[in-house]
Amino acid sequence: MRRLVAFVTALAVALLTVITAALPASAHNVLISSSPAEGEELDTPPTEVVLTFDQPVQDADVNEIAVTGPNGDQWAEGTVEVDGATVTAPLRPLGPAGEYVIGYRVLSADGHPVSAEIRFTLTSPGPGQASGTPDSGPNTDRGDSPQGENAQDDATTDTAAEQGDSEGIPVWVWIVGAAVLLIAGLVVALRMGKSQD
Repeated sequence: MRRLVAFVTALAVALLTVITAALPASAHNVLISSSPAEGEELDTPPTEVVLTFDQPVQDADVNEIAVTGPNGDQWAEGTVEVDGATVTAPLRPLGPAGEYVIGYRVLSADGHPVSAEIRFTLTSPGPGQASGTPDSGPNTDRGDSPQGENAQDDATTDTAAEQGDSEGIPVWVWIVGAAVLLIAGLVVALRMGKSQD
């Protein structure tokens, strides 16, 4: 009977270790709301972009927000501000009506960059004037950055790191595997206990 208790205890500790080790892998920040929101149609141009995440964002120089207009012009202007889980970027007055793309890249709480795009539509033209030369922000498809070639190299490195993370085994696989291991161990332990009786 002592062997049975020791075996079950060892399995429980192993399960707890596997789950604890797997949880940090799922700690990337998740966007929970934005202003403007995804797919929103606005008749008044916004003056800033506000992104709210599920946990604090690290205040780092790599945090970027870019807003690209219908003609490829860049409309984000000024410094990206981080306040806990909220990231804000000011906009210069928007111009043409049409679809705008907010591209962002932030450093999540676990130290990994998180990036994505949000699209909204301006239904009425704003007072802003296009710069005449398309500018590129942190486009998540190309890894571009408004801060020059060094930032572009950083974006490429960060994208490669993210792809490396995403190719790993998902957390749920570890949890299911540990649960199956625990159940199999219990079945074996119970059979061993019965055979000793």
